[in-house]
Amino acid sequence: MHNRNSPERPGAPTWRLQLPRGDAICYSGYREGQDPNRGIYPSVEQIREDLHILKHHWQLLRLYDCGPHAQRVLQVIREDGLPFQVMLGAYLGAEVSNPGCPWGGVYEEPVLAAQRIENEAEVGRLIALARQYADIVFSVAVGNEATVDWTDHLVPVPRMIEHVRRVKVALPQPVTFCENYVPWQHKLRELVTELDFISLHTYPLWEYKTVDEALDYTRANVASVADRYPGKPIVITEAGWCTASNGRGMPAAHAAPQAQAIYLQALTDWAREADLLCFVFEAFDEPWKGSPDPLEPEKHWGLFTVDRRPKLAMQARHPRR
Repeated sequence: MHNRNSPERPGAPTWRLQLPRGDAICYSGYREGQDPNRGIYPSVEQIREDLHILKHHWQLLRLYDCGPHAQRVLQVIREDGLPFQVMLGAYLGAEVSNPGCPWGGVYEEPVLAAQRIENEAEVGRLIALARQYADIVFSVAVGNEATVDWTDHLVPVPRMIEHVRRVKVALPQPVTFCENYVPWQHKLRELVTELDFISLHTYPLWEYKTVDEALDYTRANVASVADRYPGKPIVITEAGWCTASNGRGMPAAHAAPQAQAIYLQALTDWAREADLLCFVFEAFDEPWKGSPDPLEPEKHWGLFTVDRRPKLAMQARHPRR
């Protein structure tokens, strides 16, 4: 939350950023046969089951959009009095084409025009939900991976700034944008000045690192951004390790439950020591993602399987007290 104290230096904002501390995880609760792209969402009772699993280990959740899934998550947290605080996200679709996307990011202008209108509506939903659940939503993220070179939902930086400014005027919660670490180094410099904190993603596995190299690589990713913006708060909003792969984008042998357990233990220990808020990606496997191949790596980043069985990384994790 914002603590509106006197500035520490001339030209500094009149508030100091205060983010909650605790164990943090990304949550997307889609099960077999469910898919946000087809409008098939987890039920309230399925979400309730998930949150009562997660409450034993995490205090902070990250949500990705403001559709029915997020609305039901916030509803259950309030109804059940669950001890979660939430980073609420707005999903922004493509506002321009991106020929550099390997899996198709080129759209006809009427599609883009409609998506610009939908993005405005999504930002409106973000504002409304953050107001309605102000006691639960501790920060808001205006978009996710919408500026990186390979994205299929590209939003130009000036438009990102417009969306962020609209939210900042409307809400007291801190405002961020979630993106891979690379665009933060140069491309997003003008956006950084608009944000209350930087949210970055780091995935050593996608960059062909072994589990022995992973933590050092993660630390280097964070440092590559932190060094450019001294004093700007940074949060890791995605870092994880998948447990199965057909070899797309990574050596298949590197994707294993044992490696996930090793990396996540090292990651969380380091983040705690560094007093760095870090959202682990992801709570549950997501079968709706990626290609139809059952070994598509996008499907296997969960700490729990899609049928809610704990993987190795969870078996050694003690419930919080």
